[in-house]
Amino acid sequence: MNIRGQERRGTGVRAWLLLDSSSQKQVVEAGKHAIMRRTGLPAHDLRILDPLLSYPSTVLGRERAIVINLEHIKAIITAHEVLLLNSRDPSVTPFVEELHSRILRHHQAQGAAVAAAASDDSKLSKVYDTEEGQSREGQDEDEDPDPVGEEVKSQSKQNDIQNGDGMKILPFEFVALEACLEAACSVLENEAKTLEQEAHPALDKLTSKISTLNLERVHQIKSRLVAITGRVQKVRDELEHLLDDKDDMAEMYLTDKLQQLHSSSASSINDDDVDNDHHNQLDVDDSCIPPEISLEEGGAAASDDYNQHDDDRLLVGVSRDSRASTTYSTTTKHLDVEELEMLLEAYFVQIDGTLNKLSTLREYVDDTEDYINIMLDDKQNHLLQMGVMLTTSTLVVSAFVVVAGIFGMNIHIELFDSNVAGNREFFWTVGGNTAGTIFLYVVAISWCKYKRLLE
Repeated sequence: MNIRGQERRGTGVRAWLLLDSSSQKQVVEAGKHAIMRRTGLPAHDLRILDPLLSYPSTVLGRERAIVINLEHIKAIITAHEVLLLNSRDPSVTPFVEELHSRILRHHQAQGAAVAAAASDDSKLSKVYDTEEGQSREGQDEDEDPDPVGEEVKSQSKQNDIQNGDGMKILPFEFVALEACLEAACSVLENEAKTLEQEAHPALDKLTSKISTLNLERVHQIKSRLVAITGRVQKVRDELEHLLDDKDDMAEMYLTDKLQQLHSSSASSINDDDVDNDHHNQLDVDDSCIPPEISLEEGGAAASDDYNQHDDDRLLVGVSRDSRASTTYSTTTKHLDVEELEMLLEAYFVQIDGTLNKLSTLREYVDDTEDYINIMLDDKQNHLLQMGVMLTTSTLVVSAFVVVAGIFGMNIHIELFDSNVAGNREFFWTVGGNTAGTIFLYVVAISWCKYKRLLE
């Protein structure tokens, strides 16, 4: 088992969950080249879905498929199936269930709408046959119906299928795309809501009490906020890019492009049949010319006609090749992208609302940080003022200590004479120094307040 697993990893074989348009799902193991042949995607588009590489959120519309890389969703959508890469991830399981239910509802609605349309067409055809029966009898019995016109009509009916409420049913690729967008937007919105519920109490607690634990919690919340904002911004930018480029949106109409391709192919086949009949008729006309007339009277004219027929065949072949080569390039130019634009606009508004909510939370965090910085600056100012007062008191007391040091010297003066009655001079000296010290301290503090160094 380990050897087989290593071989599969070495050859790039991965497990893909396949959900087709009939809501059938199965797990298939396919390599890169098999997926490229199945979806028509180039190798660099498949690298976007590589779980080992870190790519931003991306929605790419290609000729035959849509590549989705939104958050935890990595999928390839075609006109009739969806390929999920990481379907076994627990975070993707709810999305798989939701996508399967959406595809099932779409299949049932489409089947019911087709049955209802077929019933209405049968009723109308009966009425039309009854009313127009006499007029059809006079028509040529050898006239064949136009198969191309019938096919175009049937395809136009499929494009305009509506459900019982009169609303047009979305194509299969849009149903899958909507499920992917809704899952990604919902995940980001839930994460933003959870972060917001955790952020407000933490910020309020930090405002009331500044501590290391509260600061650490706010730091973690801010880190998560920055990461979620970046992810939401990438999804929003991707949707905005799609809305600004109608050619990219037209590339996502896989069902319409496929139907137009079939229609153009049928038309080219019909044109080829007409051209072949025309050239066969020309060959018959050439064969009917009498040899004596062609040689004697109109030899030069017959030669010119033959050359003209060759030129006509060459021009028809060139036009046929040009029609085949420009089929894919001209298909997307005639598609109306209003339907997809409305779909993308709805989720753009949702993701933009999530981004605005995160921006508001970021402003609240920044305001709280500014308030905390102001509180810290105010406390620092109080500490500086206390330092100024203590320094001033130390300076004044130092003057008193200087006086006491002077009198503490071993010098014989009259004040130390024991004949002096009592110790009145000692108390006057101490009291005078103390009063002088207090006076100097008050003068220093008053001067600091006058200079606005203290409040």
